[in-house]
Amino acid sequence: MVSGPSDGKKMPVPIKLLIAGGFGVGKTTMVGAVSEIKPLRTEETLTDRSVGVDDLSGVESKNTTTVAMDFGRISIGDDFVLYLFGTPGQERFWFVWDELARGALGAVVLADTRRLADCFPSVDYFERRGTPFIVAVNCFDDAPRYDLDEVKLALNLGPDIPVLLCDARRRDSGKEVLIALVQHAYGRRPMAKV
Repeated sequence: MVSGPSDGKKMPVPIKLLIAGGFGVGKTTMVGAVSEIKPLRTEETLTDRSVGVDDLSGVESKNTTTVAMDFGRISIGDDFVLYLFGTPGQERFWFVWDELARGALGAVVLADTRRLADCFPSVDYFERRGTPFIVAVNCFDDAPRYDLDEVKLALNLGPDIPVLLCDARRRDSGKEVLIALVQHAYGRRPMAKV
């Protein structure tokens, strides 16, 4: 807890987390499923102007896209508040990522086994920045199922990067992913000397 106003009440510790991944992987869905507030969404309708720019392979029925970010919040008791920022998935909006990533404790990289290569840019981004991250495989109904070790191998992840299954539509599943991320990120932080 952080010291609050002079009335002696403690303010919850804010924790900023990112939800990243390729286009149509479920970032907006996950933020909306777990947020305790109505999420802020910056979605716009896909138009014919995106033909040849946005690859809809595997997500042909998708008709909107995030153009800046999604935002949600989860309180953990009176001690912590998680601020969730969903990144845009298309390359043409990646310029927003540096601003969103500033001050983040860590990131969830959502993966879709139908289009696993789409999460490589997210993995590369967080590896370059030294930002702790985990990979959560979003279990779409029609997606092939793979052993998590196979996914880790396919993404060329180090042994210290957690990979888990999730259903971005389900609040409890999303919360488990966020807990795993916070535990992973805090586990990677250097211990303070006493």
